[in-house]
Parts: sequence; C-alpha cells; structure tokens
Amino acid sequence: MKKVIMIAAAAAFVLGMNGLTATDSNAAAWKKCAACHNFTDKKKVGPGLGKGANDPGVFGREAGIFKGFKYKFTKYIEPGKGWHWDEAHLREWMCNSKKAVKKFTGNDKAKTKMPPQKICDPAKQDEILAKLKSVS
Repeated sequence: MKKVIMIAAAAAFVLGMNGLTATDSNAAAWKKCAACHNFTDKKKVGPGLGKGANDPGVFGREAGIFKGFKYKFTKYIEPGKGWHWDEAHLREWMCNSKKAVKKFTGNDKAKTKMPPQKICDPAKQDEILAKLKSVS
C-alpha cells in the first residue's frame, strides 16, 4: 500500500510540473530578491525596487540615492561618474554585486552590503528584469 501511495504521489508531482509556465518555474529567481527588497518604493532590508511618488523604480534610478538608505559604495563614486540602473548594470549586479561595485565605481576598495546573489543564468536574469520592469 505504501508503494502505491508513493508512486501516485510521484506521478502527481511529475504531472503537476508539466503544467507550469515559464513564469512559474522561474519565479524563485525574483523571489530571491524579495527576501530583502520590496517591489514598491518602500525600504525593506535593502532599498525598494518599485515605482513611488518621486521614484521611477529601479530602472533609471541613479545608484546609491534611495532616501533613508545608507550605501557603502557612494563614497567611492567620483562626481559625475555614477551610474543609473539599466539592464547591463543589473545583470552584472545580480551575478556578483561585490565584483560589480568595484567595476562600476572604478575602485577596488568599494563595497556593498548586498551579498553576491550569483544569479548569472540569462533566463533567470530575464525573469527578474521583467519583474523589475513591471514595477518601474
């Protein structure tokens, strides 16, 4: 009897997986972001990623300017040398924020509080970028 139940459960799992859409199967990628970020303009552990009254959302936002949030890397940005969040910057940041912040600031001493997420798979990055665009 146990064997029949186990086989039935395994079959239900496999059949259920076949009905998933691409969005469902990749949702874990952007849910990883949701552990520390809101998809609104409200701060969580990290800055909000969504659009607010005076905020365009993460797309187009200048790095290091979210109100009420302290950034470790802003002291390493030379005047006029900052960056705005676009697809290219976000892709590098998702893959390895510790490495990206050094590249973007041009300073090997630059640091970020955000741990490297190691989301380097283009398909998973596409899912996250689509979610970010939907709230920007």
